[in-house]
Amino acid sequence: MRTQPFDPADVNKAASPVVFLHGIGGAARVWTAQLRSFAAAGFRPVALDLPGYGARPPVTSMDFAGLAADLEAAIAARALDRPVLVGHSMGGMVVQAALRRRPDGYRAAVLCCTSPAFGNPTGDFQRKFVADRVAPLDAGATMPDLAASIVDGIIAPGADFSGRALAVETMAATPASTYRAAVHCLVTFDERANLPDIRIPVLCLAGEHDRNAPAGMMERMAAKIPGARYVRLAGVGHLPNLESPGVFDAAVLDFLAHAPAPAAA
Repeated sequence: MRTQPFDPADVNKAASPVVFLHGIGGAARVWTAQLRSFAAAGFRPVALDLPGYGARPPVTSMDFAGLAADLEAAIAARALDRPVLVGHSMGGMVVQAALRRRPDGYRAAVLCCTSPAFGNPTGDFQRKFVADRVAPLDAGATMPDLAASIVDGIIAPGADFSGRALAVETMAATPASTYRAAVHCLVTFDERANLPDIRIPVLCLAGEHDRNAPAGMMERMAAKIPGARYVRLAGVGHLPNLESPGVFDAAVLDFLAHAPAPAAA
C-alpha cells in the first residue's frame, strides 16, 4: 500500500539509475510505489511522462522514433549513465526502440506486459483495434467517462484498491488527443527483427491474466532475446505494478540483483 508520498530527497543521485516508462493511459505517477521501493533498495529511480501525458502538453500525433528520441533527451538532460529501462505496455515498446537505436546505452531492460510488434497497421485487426478505442470518443464520451471501464477491462480481480484508483485517475487525466495519437501510433510498432540483436540483460515480465499482452506471447518473445529471463506474475492482469506492487517490485529487483553488468561501451 502507498501510504506516504514519495520524497525526492530520499534518492541517492550517485546510485545506479532506473528509468520507468508508462503505458498508453498512464503517467509518471503510476510508478509512485516503485519510486519509493527502488530508492530504498539503493537505486536512483526516475519516472518519465511520455509526450502528451502528465504535466506535458497534449499532442495530436506521435511515432516511436520520436518517443525514443524523447527518452534519450530526458536521459541526457538528467546525466543518467547507462540506466536500466523499465517499460510497461507502450512504454515497453519505446524501450525496445531505444535498445535498437543505442544497443550499448543501457545497463539492462525490463519489458513488462508488452509485445515486439503490433502487426501490419493496414490489417483488419489493427483497423478494428483503432476503431474500437476511438469510437466512444467519436460518439461524445470523454476520457473521465471511459476511464473506469477501460481500467477494469485490463486488470485482474483482487487488484490493489489504491492501485486501481490511481490507474483510473491517470486514464481519466489523459487528454483525448493524446490517447487518440497513442492508439494510432501503437499499430505501427514492429521491433521483431531486433530481438536477436539485443545484447544487454532483459527481463520479460508478464501478468497471468493479461489479455493485452498474453503471457504465452511474452514467453515466446523472451525466447528470441539472447539470455532473456521470463517471469509470469500470478494473479495480475495488464497493470502489475499497480495491481500488486510488492510482487512486481520483488521480481524486478531480483532480476537486477542477478543480472550481469554489460561490458563498458
